[in-house]
Amino acid sequence: MPEIECLEPNDNVIFEEARRLLSSGDFSLALRKVQEFGDHKDKKFLTELENVKNASKANDDCKKSYDNKDYRAALYYVNKALVSATQCDRLKVLKAECLTYLKRYSESQDILTKIYRDDPSNPDIYFLKGLMLYYQDNTEKAFNHFTQALKLCPDHAKAHGALKRAKNLKNKKDEGNAAYKSNKLDEALKLYTEALTIDPFNSKTNAKLYFNRALIYAKKNELEKGLEDCCNAIKNDEDYLKAYLKRAKLYMDSEKYEEAVRDYELIYKKEKTREHKQLLEGAKLELKKSKRKDYYKVLGVPRTASQDEIKKAYKKRALIHHPDRHSSASVNEKKDQEVKFKELGEAYNILSDPKKRARYDNGVDDDGSGMPDIDPNHIFQFFDMGGSGFGPSMGNSSGFSFHYGPSDYTRGFNFNF
Repeated sequence: MPEIECLEPNDNVIFEEARRLLSSGDFSLALRKVQEFGDHKDKKFLTELENVKNASKANDDCKKSYDNKDYRAALYYVNKALVSATQCDRLKVLKAECLTYLKRYSESQDILTKIYRDDPSNPDIYFLKGLMLYYQDNTEKAFNHFTQALKLCPDHAKAHGALKRAKNLKNKKDEGNAAYKSNKLDEALKLYTEALTIDPFNSKTNAKLYFNRALIYAKKNELEKGLEDCCNAIKNDEDYLKAYLKRAKLYMDSEKYEEAVRDYELIYKKEKTREHKQLLEGAKLELKKSKRKDYYKVLGVPRTASQDEIKKAYKKRALIHHPDRHSSASVNEKKDQEVKFKELGEAYNILSDPKKRARYDNGVDDDGSGMPDIDPNHIFQFFDMGGSGFGPSMGNSSGFSFHYGPSDYTRGFNFNF
């Protein structure tokens, strides 16, 4: 069994010095001190050697992750290093910075408060406070803190970079706002797009930039692009109520009523106001209406169509789809035309009656279904027979004419080509 070596009194002095260096984060010096023991087999020495190696590796891994802007991984490794380097302010500041980039501001603030007690003139404190304010869209106060950091340390590279970036972002956003207010939409769009490339970590400001672009796309009637930017705004700021409201409105304009209802429900949960409740009820109504037959589309008229426009549209489409005109067509084609002709009658029956139309527009079903029980032939004959039983001969763009006789009241039309 090999003999276990013990540390000599002088070795203990070196050993404690190595521990002090490790605690303060001087990993290379701590490792050098430990290595002065050579191949010592003391358990205490072996444990300390392992601690130094692990902390040093964690420190290196942290630096690599930080340089790659992987702040979540950097935070993991800095915590590992701090297990041994408990007195290292450099690592504590780095941890606070990673937490700031991860938007865990209160945790970052706790670290800075403790550092401030021991060293109130530490420029990193003012840099990181400025960074937190900048990322919470409090630009003016952020500028003040960056400036204070530079007064304490004129060569503070991070404070220099942050101040320059913050000013660039603010100026570009302000230029975009000015262009938008002047109705220079394309110029504003370009400026907002450029601003979005400046700092991907400033989610609060970027959310506003995406929202502003969505407003422009809405004005330009590019609804899908507007929806995409609203979604991006919400990804950057999950509490951005204006972005939810705009997205819901764009969903309504795009006739995506289910999505609009979901957004308005979420909005109403966030803020239970009368206005938000009305918007939700309106979206639910439009969703209900969208699941019924759209009689305006059946007739090919807008919802604002007058009674005269509705009559003309019905006559025009009835000529196209009347079954007698398709007597030589295939069985399937005949059935298809019969269905379309019947739908035309249903549509006219509802939209030609002001009371039924109002109920239909308000989403109220007519007799439970909104489906009238009427022969569309009778509606069509009403336009042209004038109550005599014999209608005039009419021409159309297809080059055919048709004539009414007494039997036309009950059986339809005989088209003469």
